[in-house]
Amino acid sequence: MSGTSLDGIDVVLVDLAATPTLLASHFQPYSPERVATLLDLHVPGQDELHRAQLTANQLAEDYANATHALLQKAAIDPQNICAIGCHGQTVRHHPEQGYSLQLNNGALLAELSGITVVGDFRARDIAAGGQGAPLVPAFHDQVMRHSTIHRAILNIGGIANLTNLDPKLTTTGFDTGPGNLLMDAWITKHGGVSYDADGAWAASAEVIPALLQALLADPYFAAKPPKSTGRDHFNLAWLGKHLHGTESPAEVQATLLALTADSIAEAVRRDCAGTEEIYVCGGGAHNDALLARLRTALPQCRIDSTDGLSIGADWMEAVAFAWLARQTLRRLPGNLPAVTGARHPCILGAIYPA
Repeated sequence: MSGTSLDGIDVVLVDLAATPTLLASHFQPYSPERVATLLDLHVPGQDELHRAQLTANQLAEDYANATHALLQKAAIDPQNICAIGCHGQTVRHHPEQGYSLQLNNGALLAELSGITVVGDFRARDIAAGGQGAPLVPAFHDQVMRHSTIHRAILNIGGIANLTNLDPKLTTTGFDTGPGNLLMDAWITKHGGVSYDADGAWAASAEVIPALLQALLADPYFAAKPPKSTGRDHFNLAWLGKHLHGTESPAEVQATLLALTADSIAEAVRRDCAGTEEIYVCGGGAHNDALLARLRTALPQCRIDSTDGLSIGADWMEAVAFAWLARQTLRRLPGNLPAVTGARHPCILGAIYPA
């Protein structure tokens, strides 16, 4: 899994014979050059089709290297692996125009790894009228439901998304808006580091109320699910339209943290009413200041890491895509129409045999 945060590649070894069991994990960071290239490809540019294909090939090499590193760590031969589920790197997400683009070369990854590859998970759902995202709620529905307790699974990656596991209702889910994306971009610009560890910089300053209200006024937050979003919508250019230039960088960071927390809290109150437990995964699970604001905003909810549900917060999404790959190989649906808005359940993904 390589997500919107653009930090690198999460690769996991998962046994899916019964309850999904995480056997080994590995993180391979992106090089600064890879991050810069991917950011450039999020917007139109000269010769971008050629550059995108070259980057897809490079990513396939990155994914293969990460896979080999994991298998070496676990002392597992590639011949013993059923498949690689590879999400690819999203550079454009426009389901309203009928596409979502994840860069990868599945054929090259299969060649380099010697393992069957399942990729391109989002296209089939979009073809059926869906958003193509989020896809992990189908995994949460199968693995993390409780028969009597109303749970929500909150993934705070670059974008934040919620899965609503009400024991009395069909599972729903959606992207709430920015997760770490804006905070990471702002501290990179003003602090020269890739993320705000524990939310310490944000916690050092006061929120700017007028700016927070202006950001929360974006129509995306009020839109009803199904909905999904990405870096195409929420980015520094979007933020810049709301800044006067007199704000201190630390106060803007505090406000961006509040934007993430408050938009999530409002989504829980409005679209996941009655939630008793929220389990958090993704990089945001390590942001103490963010979780503190969430707990203040949602005092009725117990908020904890998915570590308590046997799948670590850092690896949840990668494990989900292993499960989605198995669904594809078994010719079983991987989407939830109530989540994505697709007209019907779909078998997701394209298969590249080893």
